[in-house]
Amino acid sequence: MLCEICKKNQATVHYTKIINGKIEELNVCEECAANSGEFSFDNPFSFHKLWTGLIEGFHDNKQKQSVDNLTCSFCGLDYSQFRKTGKFGCSKCYEVFEDQLVPLFKGIHGHDKHEGKVPIRANKKVANERKIEKLKVRLNELVQKEAFEEAAKVRDQIRELEKSLGDNRE
Repeated sequence: MLCEICKKNQATVHYTKIINGKIEELNVCEECAANSGEFSFDNPFSFHKLWTGLIEGFHDNKQKQSVDNLTCSFCGLDYSQFRKTGKFGCSKCYEVFEDQLVPLFKGIHGHDKHEGKVPIRANKKVANERKIEKLKVRLNELVQKEAFEEAAKVRDQIRELEKSLGDNRE
């Protein structure tokens, strides 16, 4: 594909910009991209800037003012510094700022518990234990909704999996 600006060189930069739902796509060569004000190749994408932007989005002004006073007693980092840099001063910061981090992690990951992945060739026991945990969460949701028939089916699935785990332990 030829560059959409100079129409001479091969397009190597494919650019998509979305503003207010309006999509603008542009395919340009390196030279035209470098000369354009739209692109800045000297400033690489910064994950810590993305991180700090996410932190800002999870706190309203009242929360910001109240948590800015939090300070890690071990390294002296305060929460306002963490919000600016997106970096902790030490491992104790996780404990000090825990109440502010849980909603942040939950918003990013959809949950606040690290689950990781189970390799395909992993022990079937680990996979079944994870399945049981998920089914228990589902069971609690169904009981709260008073969907008892479906809850009974989930309960039976849990029992079957627990039974198979018991058989494998012997």
